[in-house]
Amino acid sequence: MAKVEFNEERCKGCGLCVPVCPKHIISLRRDRLNSKGFHPAGVEAMDQCIGCTFCAVICPDSVIEVYR
Repeated sequence: MAKVEFNEERCKGCGLCVPVCPKHIISLRRDRLNSKGFHPAGVEAMDQCIGCTFCAVICPDSVIEVYR
C-alpha cells in the first residue's frame, strides 16, 4: 500500500495537487491552518492511494513525499 506524507508547515495551499490525483483523495484541509496561515493539503483516504506520485511531481514547494 502506498503512503503519502505532506509537510503541512511548508504547504502554501496552492491546490495544484488536488486536481491531478486520479483517485480524488487529496483536498485542502479547511479545518487546519499552518503557522503561515495557509490551509495545507492532505489525503482523506490513504487506503485508496495508488502511489502514482502525480501530486509530488506537481508540487512547486516539494512538500509531498510518496512511499510505496
